[in-house]
Amino acid sequence: MKTLIKLVLAAVLATGPTLARALDGTPVERWQQDRTVVLEATGLELSDFRWIARPVVVFADSPADPRFREQMKLLAARPEALAARDVVVITDTDPAANSSIRQALRPPGFMVVLIAKDGAINLRKPVPWDVRELTRSIDKMPLRQDELRR
Repeated sequence: MKTLIKLVLAAVLATGPTLARALDGTPVERWQQDRTVVLEATGLELSDFRWIARPVVVFADSPADPRFREQMKLLAARPEALAARDVVVITDTDPAANSSIRQALRPPGFMVVLIAKDGAINLRKPVPWDVRELTRSIDKMPLRQDELRR
């Protein structure tokens, strides 16, 4: 199943973020090495990214879900806007794996979740969201406002 997920994501993201693969280190270190990397939720903890990055978690019951594919295309279209806002993209398309992220956020099928650097859930959407909409939400966050003033 993981091979299928990687193949589907690699095809969807051919022009955008790269799938986490041969990069060394912890998930945070892999993301710091390549801000466009897409991480799989299995084995990750959201707390690893607290105060470092803003996770955008994309859930689906299958990597073939049309909403998942559309969301990944939208994210791949503007990776620089996400990287500028310290966004780490995490995917979870295997409900059977029951990742700790899936347990914590309990998605009802497809869902996009934006989490602030402090770990607070900023938004949950049952439909794909454009990067422009995501970045507007991020830019309204108090910590992001502080970052912009500095």
